[in-house]
Amino acid sequence: PHLTDHIEMDVFDVFQIPYSALQLDHEIAIAKAARAGAGIVIRGGVARGEPGQGHGLTDVWASWKLARMDELLEGMSATTFMLRFTLTNPHAHTTIVGTLNPTHLHENIAAALQGPLPTEIYDEAKRRLTAAQETS
Repeated sequence: PHLTDHIEMDVFDVFQIPYSALQLDHEIAIAKAARAGAGIVIRGGVARGEPGQGHGLTDVWASWKLARMDELLEGMSATTFMLRFTLTNPHAHTTIVGTLNPTHLHENIAAALQGPLPTEIYDEAKRRLTAAQETS
């Protein structure tokens, strides 16, 4: 809750910050911390997984449906898209991804190896998700 204050103290080398495509709340603080020279470790980047497949909460994932994100998947699973979205943030340095089982671990590694999302997909996802989160 005091992230901005902690950044302004200029004494921390690294911040672990909750952030995902479905929870963009800290995006400005992430950029500010990175510009100040701090390392950024993202946690919660896949929003705990899709409801029914992970521990994701239906209310958190509601903006996914509202933003019609399935239209942007291009064959990816929602979790793969979410992880790649997080890794595409230019201010994030790494991310923590919990997993329920070895299959999820292999899927996460494969997603990370695909690299960042194409710029046009990332920008469209941000546009849609920001609009959806503002209306919900």
